Amino acid sequence: MLEGVSLGTMPTPESLILDGQQRITSLFQVLFCSNSVKTRDTRGRQTERWYYVDIGKALSENADREDAIISVPSDKILKNFRGEVIADYSSTQNECSSEVFPLNLVFDTLGQNQWMQEYLQLDPSNMPERLTRWTNFCQEVIQPYQQYQVPIIELSKETPREAVCQVFEKVNTGGVFLTVFELLTATYAADEFNLREDWDKREKKLKQFKVLENLQNTDFLQAVSLVVTKERLPHGAVSCTRKDILKLTLDEYKNWNEAVTRGFEKAAKLLHTLKIFTARDLPYRPQLTALAAIFAILGKQADNAGVSSKLARWYWCGVFGELYSGAIETRLAKDLQEVLVWVNDGSEPDTITSANFAPGRLLSLRTRNSAAYKGLFALLLHNGSVDFRTGCPIDTEIYFDDKIDIHHIFPQHWCKGQGIDAKLWDCILNKTPISARTNRMIGGKAPSIYLPKVQNEAGVTEAHIDKFLQTHLIEPKLLRQDDFDNFLHSRQKLLLEKIEKAMGKSSLCNINIEQETEPDDIELVEYEDNSDDYENISV
Repeated sequence: MLEGVSLGTMPTPESLILDGQQRITSLFQVLFCSNSVKTRDTRGRQTERWYYVDIGKALSENADREDAIISVPSDKILKNFRGEVIADYSSTQNECSSEVFPLNLVFDTLGQNQWMQEYLQLDPSNMPERLTRWTNFCQEVIQPYQQYQVPIIELSKETPREAVCQVFEKVNTGGVFLTVFELLTATYAADEFNLREDWDKREKKLKQFKVLENLQNTDFLQAVSLVVTKERLPHGAVSCTRKDILKLTLDEYKNWNEAVTRGFEKAAKLLHTLKIFTARDLPYRPQLTALAAIFAILGKQADNAGVSSKLARWYWCGVFGELYSGAIETRLAKDLQEVLVWVNDGSEPDTITSANFAPGRLLSLRTRNSAAYKGLFALLLHNGSVDFRTGCPIDTEIYFDDKIDIHHIFPQHWCKGQGIDAKLWDCILNKTPISARTNRMIGGKAPSIYLPKVQNEAGVTEAHIDKFLQTHLIEPKLLRQDDFDNFLHSRQKLLLEKIEKAMGKSSLCNINIEQETEPDDIELVEYEDNSDDYENISV
């Protein structure tokens, strides 16, 4: 039922509102409901209001009809900023004397007549004049309200859901399209199941994991569609397209929603072990959907260490092979089936066999717009990178408490002063996870200058600092000598070895650092600089 409707028993609905519920609810509460309207103010705070139409302004040829609509608080008393009463509509007599007509009487004939009688009798000596004024108001305002025809599109229950999608995409051109979630919400409502309420409960539970903060209800439905269509085999194909999601029956959704919820939880936990802690650092959100569906079907089998190892390798291949950047729905369905076969000792999935990381990408990875960039950030953390200053391993607590982010090793300011090409000093080879405090200590100085400062702050020996640096795949000697060129060659080799190990590949090779390699078109120039006074500077 619409919000504000109060009935003794819930009737069996003959029609369901699929779109326009907010507008219809607003019209009902303002024009039909005997209670104040529940709404929100300009700050988003909940409030209750009554709505009137100013008879004088409504009948004036020079006034704007919109200005004739008056909104007042729940006590029907308007006050200025000093708390002084400027209008009081708390009684019918006050309404009549102020000539403001309650809009919730527009369709209430009995209420209208009672209000009219008080309005006319308020000034018996001018009753003919007031009657003429009331008659004009009825003809020009009340009757147009009562006779207005609200345009609707009525669809029979036999209409295929994909056809319903097309109808709303045509009607709502220029507006917000109905998502599959909204369409399923309306469909399941026919069986007295509140999909939105069910999702709100699951969303609250899942988004306790920061890596799932950007998870959408359509991602969840895609995962459900994957597992449902997998279970339907050989009848049909595994799919999570819009059309297939709309074919999900309520029973199918109920059968798998808990398993899929656990699947996303397990996916988040696996990503945590891979040192991917936040949605900002998640390389591909769609790959998360595939992972959740895989976990949902595997159940307890996924707790096996061997299975976790395989899933981690598949995940890294998807990230560094950058395979989730296009044809997402096809990739999701393909991976679900092939990974399940591989887990049960079958052949390797296509995502592993076809994944290839081009060494030249190390020079073009410069911002978080690239999945591989985020992947390398996580891989460095997974490698056991410790903070330069504290030597503490970067686990979940340290990550958030110390504001770990990716920063330049050879500072931007120093590199510019040396005339080093930006495509070299701003690529991932010259970046690593560093805490905000350590980054401020580094500033824009040469490594040979900031390393002793970090060492002094840490209160450890040079050997200790060298070990800290090695966890970041940095050759300490080259850093202390400010040898930028050899540092890049050395780190390239070490990073490629880690990528090879993560992907289970051994075909990667070094490239010439001086090779001209441009960044992806999708990448933006976003310099995360070391500074004495700021944690980072974005240009």
